[in-house]
Formats: sequence, structure tokens, C-alpha cells
Amino acid sequence: MATPAVEGAVVPALRAVLHRVRIAAERSGRRADDVRVVAVSKTKPLALIDQLYGVGHRCFGENYVQEIIEKAPQLPEDIQWHFVGHLQSNKAKALLTAVPHLAMVQGVDTEKVANNLDRVVSSIGRKPLKVLVQVNTSGEASKSGLNPSECVEFVKHVKLGCPNLVFSGLMTIGMPDYTSTTENFKTLLNCRAEVCKALEITESQCELSMGMSGDFEQAIEMGSTSVRIGTTIFGPRDYSKK
Repeated sequence: MATPAVEGAVVPALRAVLHRVRIAAERSGRRADDVRVVAVSKTKPLALIDQLYGVGHRCFGENYVQEIIEKAPQLPEDIQWHFVGHLQSNKAKALLTAVPHLAMVQGVDTEKVANNLDRVVSSIGRKPLKVLVQVNTSGEASKSGLNPSECVEFVKHVKLGCPNLVFSGLMTIGMPDYTSTTENFKTLLNCRAEVCKALEITESQCELSMGMSGDFEQAIEMGSTSVRIGTTIFGPRDYSKK
């Protein structure tokens, strides 16, 4: 269990984040409701998630398959779970079976993972699964994701070759050096423009998930429709738990 001091901090921290999201959204000419805030609760106890649920937040993200399959069954079914870590194809069945109401996977970046998710969704008979395609916009070898030049062909595979998946958009993780994230985000915007042109879809049909605790306001101002906030809400991560 978390200490009372930590537990008491998460609700005002969430409210502060939502206020900052609203201001950033207004600067970009949008409403706060146009931006999804995924509270990334990895390594955090159920009690903290439950507190945020109690004040109306419903969208949570987890990075580790084992952690989400342990947490999800113990929490209300109307939570909108997002898997936001690198998913190994051999763990797709365990994830989808244990979390039948999984809202989205952020993000898919190989045909093997996409094909396996597609097969599992079909085999367990759940509704089609929303996925975001991950793009490595920074070129860092340590990050997962497609090379931007591969984006269009891979999205075509997901959209046309995986009938049980719903291509919902693109996601990226900017460089830790936040002065560089503008270029990373511009790269994702360019990828979206190319994808929309190739698939003959509108930008509203291709959401963008970019921005985390250190750069989410900048991401929103550049058009992000989803941000993943962890440490700003929950405090430092506990890497001893996975």
C-alpha cells in the first residue's frame, strides 16, 4: 500500500494535469474533451488507481503485461485500459484474455504482433481492437517503433490485412531531451499526412498519441489527441516492481 501522503497527492495532481491540458488545448483552438489523458499507472498500487477512478477518471495505461492482467480483474470493468508498452507477440493472448475490455494497444510496430493480435481477437470473439501504430520519430536504437519511411505500408497492412483490428492512429515517444521533441512531433505529423493521403482518410480518422509528463502541453499544442501521463500524476516510478 502507498503511504497516506502519496495517496492524498494523486487526486490534486490529476486535477492539475487536467487544468494544464485544458489550457494547452485552448491554445490550440480545441476543447479539453478533445484530448485523452491516459494515466499511466505502472508499478503503482490499486489504491491509487481507485482514488482517481473515484473522482471520475476512467482511462489508465499499463506497460507490463503481467501487471495489467493482475490489476484489471480487481478494478471496475468500465475502466478504459490502454496497453502502452512494447508488446511481445507471444503475450497477446494472455493480455486479451485477461483484460477482455482492453480499449487500445499503443502501439503496434511489427506485422508479427499485428497478425497475432488479429488472430487472438478473432479466436476469443471480442469486438475489434483499436490499435495505434508506433513510429520511432527520434531514430533512437533504444526505442521501439517503425522508421517513418515504413509507416504507410505498415498501416496499410493493419487496416487492410487485419480485419479484427481497428487502425486508430499513430503514436511516438519523444526524446528525453525535450528541446528535441518538437522535431519528433513534426515527424509524426508528417507521417499522419502521408498515411491519410495514401489511405484516403481524414486527419480526424487518424489520431495522434504523443506527449508524456515532460512535454504533453507542447504535444497538445501541436495537435496530439492523446497524452500519456505517469510521473506527473503518480510520482516517481518504482522500478523494483514489474
